[in-house]
Amino acid sequence: MDFAQIILSPFVWLLTVFYNLFGSYGLALIFFAIVVKLILFPFSLKGKRSMIQMNMLSDKMQKLQKQYGKDKERYNLEVQKLYEKEKVNPMSGCLWSFVPLLILLPLYAIIRQPLKYMMGVNSQDLLNAVANAVQWNSAALDMGWIKEAADSFANTGYNQLYLASLITPENLASVQAAVGEAGSKIFSINFDFLGLIDLSQTPQLKFWTISGGFGLFLLPVISAASGFVFSLISMKTNSVNQKSAQAANNATAKSMLIVSPLMSLWIGFAMPAALCVYWIANNLLSMLQEFLCGKLLKKDYEKAAAQQAERERQEKEEEKERRRLAAEERARRLEEEKQNKGRKKKAEKKPAEEEEKIPGAVKEASRVGMRQYARGRAYDPYRYSAEGPTAYPGAAPVFQKKEDTRALEKESDELEQVALEQAADEAIVEAIREEQAGAAPAGLSETPVLETPTYEAPDYDAAEAEAPYAEESEESEDKDKE
Repeated sequence: MDFAQIILSPFVWLLTVFYNLFGSYGLALIFFAIVVKLILFPFSLKGKRSMIQMNMLSDKMQKLQKQYGKDKERYNLEVQKLYEKEKVNPMSGCLWSFVPLLILLPLYAIIRQPLKYMMGVNSQDLLNAVANAVQWNSAALDMGWIKEAADSFANTGYNQLYLASLITPENLASVQAAVGEAGSKIFSINFDFLGLIDLSQTPQLKFWTISGGFGLFLLPVISAASGFVFSLISMKTNSVNQKSAQAANNATAKSMLIVSPLMSLWIGFAMPAALCVYWIANNLLSMLQEFLCGKLLKKDYEKAAAQQAERERQEKEEEKERRRLAAEERARRLEEEKQNKGRKKKAEKKPAEEEEKIPGAVKEASRVGMRQYARGRAYDPYRYSAEGPTAYPGAAPVFQKKEDTRALEKESDELEQVALEQAADEAIVEAIREEQAGAAPAGLSETPVLETPTYEAPDYDAAEAEAPYAEESEESEDKDKE
């Protein structure tokens, strides 16, 4: 017994028990599927409950997404802590949906090699003895299983399944005798199902080419249709675990809705009809399982649905509030822009009005930047004077700084006024003295006339002034004569 036989022995024992009980290979496969579903039902129920719990944690996960969305490592760590705290396994929800596929693999091996796993005929010599007893070469050629006869039996493909189908109650004794001691384990398998289908055969698209081909052709079609219906029921049952809008447009759900029926169709036309029967039974049992899970988890589903409805309501309110705040912010910005534009216009208009009030202000401002105007402003009449920026110690100024005539005239006027006031005061004081002395104040009958001090120019002697020039002229004349 090899390792594969050890691993598959529980499945072989179960299938053999049901065959011995019912005497039909098809019924044995159906009850085999029922037992597998019953064993896995608690785990499937737990997986669905875990999916509901995952849905209830979606709010907290969304908060973690907003808080640590940019830091993926921190986000994954926080999500893992949340799963551990809530005791939720995220993989349990989808893990059990793949278990039927894992059961299908060992069942496929058992169906493909019934003599090895169900009857213990494993050696090539024993297989050759069985093939000779049932006249394998002639029968296989007639059925089209092989193209040409061979000296020994080829244990490839589905040849062993076809060989097992040739063992009938009529030739069972001769087969057991040909095998010897191992013949006690050999028995005849009834592959007939519903009196119309031979489960040892493989369905063909050209069903008219083989005996009972139409019944075989229907099995893959029924399998694909049942898989499609099961996918629809599963989507409807699990709709509480996701938003309704997302459930309708979910790419994964759509792909599963198509992939599952296509897989059933491929299995139906690529493998023996026995696997088709198992696949159809598995789909029907899965529909019943969804119904029972819905009844048992009704309260959980209702709680999850209520929580989802509340979450959708809150999301709508948050979206509505966000839009309202955004509209208010836009209105506020527009109002600020409008006010800023008004202020700018006023600020631009006010200086213009003030400049209009000042004569020549606009004209003066307009001259700013002109080269001629700039040079005019920079002109300094005393640039080359003794106190100017170009002067240096000991240098004679190029231009003498002119006196301010207006200041001199003002100063002279002030001195003249002071002199007049002093003369008037002296006249009044003299009059008072004369009155005290008993004499008639002289000069009071008339307004005293104050004489303005005159400036006497020095005597000017023309001959003396012209003497230097005369000497110079004489010297120049003497030089000319010479």
